[in-house]
Amino acid sequence: MQLDDLYRRVIMDHYKNPRNRGTFEDGEAVTVALNNPSCGDRITLQMKVEDGVVKDAKFQGEGCSISLSSASMMTDAVKGKSLTDAMNMAENFSCMMKGEEVDFDYEDIEALSGVNKFPARIKCATLAWNAMKKGIEKKNEE
Repeated sequence: MQLDDLYRRVIMDHYKNPRNRGTFEDGEAVTVALNNPSCGDRITLQMKVEDGVVKDAKFQGEGCSISLSSASMMTDAVKGKSLTDAMNMAENFSCMMKGEEVDFDYEDIEALSGVNKFPARIKCATLAWNAMKKGIEKKNEE
């Protein structure tokens, strides 16, 4: 099996079986809603943060397979991470979208590395990560 094939399967698995899809009902989560007007992707990200650590993360939204699988991967990857580590992951993701070599503890994310060959799709892949960065900035301002 070729690497592109494997990556496509990982992306489709997260798209068809999204991890952490839903909302927190208790109102204690940091909430950020973003959209990508160029293609219609929309995401609402919620993160429960305690003592500077992302305890849990969920998302709701609609969009293409790239944006929703990226949100699924990101919410899985940041759980248990400090806000600093989560922000560093977002920076690494941005670097990967520019074609740079980076490593992630959560390997599924690397399935999105090929998106950088399609500049119009980079915004799809980064939407959830940008929402996370805004959520962390919001939390740090509190």
